[in-house]
Amino acid sequence: MSKILVIGARGRAGRAAVEEARSRGHDVTAVARTTDGAAGLVAGDVTDAGRIAELAVGHDAVIAAVYDSGADFFPTAARALVKGLDGGRLIWVGLASNLPGSDGTPLMDSPGYPQEYRSFFLAHQAALDIFAASDLDWVSLAPAGDFNHADPTRTGSYRLGPGDATALTSYADFAIALLDEFDRATHHRQALGVV
Repeated sequence: MSKILVIGARGRAGRAAVEEARSRGHDVTAVARTTDGAAGLVAGDVTDAGRIAELAVGHDAVIAAVYDSGADFFPTAARALVKGLDGGRLIWVGLASNLPGSDGTPLMDSPGYPQEYRSFFLAHQAALDIFAASDLDWVSLAPAGDFNHADPTRTGSYRLGPGDATALTSYADFAIALLDEFDRATHHRQALGVV
């Protein structure tokens, strides 16, 4: 049995990752910024490198499925993860907007792509740049387009591919991709889309 730390375990992607990991028999430490007394959660702030280091002891990898609307949140979290994991394995839940489309252009730079959240896209990209400049063994998986909020059905399958603004994946199928990457560690130091 492997041990995995899931940061952001109260969010939809994090909860799905915890469920998938436990269904595979992994020992999971589920971390949330606040626990509000919820059973099975440990308090931890992804922007606190010391707390990350403390929580990561004895774990084989970390899945970080974190969110905050603050402009500095993602780069701050990335720096804390790099420092706190000290060369360990990170599976980062990324953003479709940063994925290259089939023509190689990041979705956020494609004609017609919505720009009202561009600062959010750029904050996510800054986190990827921090990972890329480190010696951390990381991979970023993102829905190739978006999560399918209307149909949460677990199909049991997925594929990896470029960004595609029209593609949808369920949180449950996305979690399969996250845990497959944990179990097999096939991809390193790159961002991939899941559909």
